[in-house]
Amino acid sequence: MAHYNELSYCSAVLSYGDLELNPPKVVVRFGDPVSVNCSTSTEHYGIGWEATVGIEDMREDVNVITWTVPELTDWVIEPICYINTDDGQQTKTPSVIVYKTPDSVSISYVNHTGPVMEKTQYELQCDIKNIAPLQYLTVRWYKGQTLVDSQTFTDDSRTPVNVSATLLITPSRADDGAQYWCEAELDLGAEGPQPPPTAQAKALNVEVCCKFLFF
Repeated sequence: MAHYNELSYCSAVLSYGDLELNPPKVVVRFGDPVSVNCSTSTEHYGIGWEATVGIEDMREDVNVITWTVPELTDWVIEPICYINTDDGQQTKTPSVIVYKTPDSVSISYVNHTGPVMEKTQYELQCDIKNIAPLQYLTVRWYKGQTLVDSQTFTDDSRTPVNVSATLLITPSRADDGAQYWCEAELDLGAEGPQPPPTAQAKALNVEVCCKFLFF
């Protein structure tokens, strides 16, 4: 399996009024370190970070201050950089996406055991365990090396969840010995690990039994 970068940064710098964040968006694996610089080029009476973890107290003697967490274990976090000037206080919040690849991906029949009969419809289920965030997940179904279906999710939950995707098949005699498998891909965008991390289920081998007609 390929090795993925544990932390990815957006290369752009986000400027807002007298504040600049670099990077403005971070994608970090749960439990890994993270840091964001906040800077200003204007005179101020204090610059700092407010956050549930990684708080940086206000300082008047610097123009750059860094929010740092050695081991990020919060699924939802919104650090706020602030600056106090003659015009009042300004704030800016970077986007922080915390992700986790699945513990396992598996495939099975739904409500079926025993032989698979031709020209009969069956439902396959792909189970993905403990993945986050769900909205970045794509599940792809393959028959051999041919992509036959894909599914995305709109749930904006940011904590790990178990999720399933299903596929309906109607095997024919020609499908005897065919292998169906599913793949879970976590595509976190340009700021995320490249290529996107994927996890595959062990292929399900379909052995098709023929239907016999008796007269």
